[in-house]
Amino acid sequence: VQLQASGGGLVQPGGSLRLSCAASGSNFSNTVMAWYRQAPGKQREWVATINTDAGRNYAESVQGRCAGSRDNAKNMVYLRMNGLKPEDTAVYYCKAVLWGYSYWGQGTLVTVSS
Repeated sequence: VQLQASGGGLVQPGGSLRLSCAASGSNFSNTVMAWYRQAPGKQREWVATINTDAGRNYAESVQGRCAGSRDNAKNMVYLRMNGLKPEDTAVYYCKAVLWGYSYWGQGTLVTVSS
């Protein structure tokens, strides 16, 4: 599985952004997708999981501000982020888990600053 994340950029505090992640392969509907982020000088942390049944789980730090979704027909997963805060600044990565194997994309940078 190859992953390509996009949609990052510079956004002002309080703003919104939608991240996208394109996945290769023919088993996307069986693939659990997740978003992680890594802020400068910090460890990578889990943000959200979008399950194969489209069920979603979110980290407490983004709960109520983020909405994950997936489009199995397009092999895409999304993360809509609202009410962005400076502390959301990080490189955001998408991760795929298929049959016990994990795959990572290259990351997209989100900078929240005025």
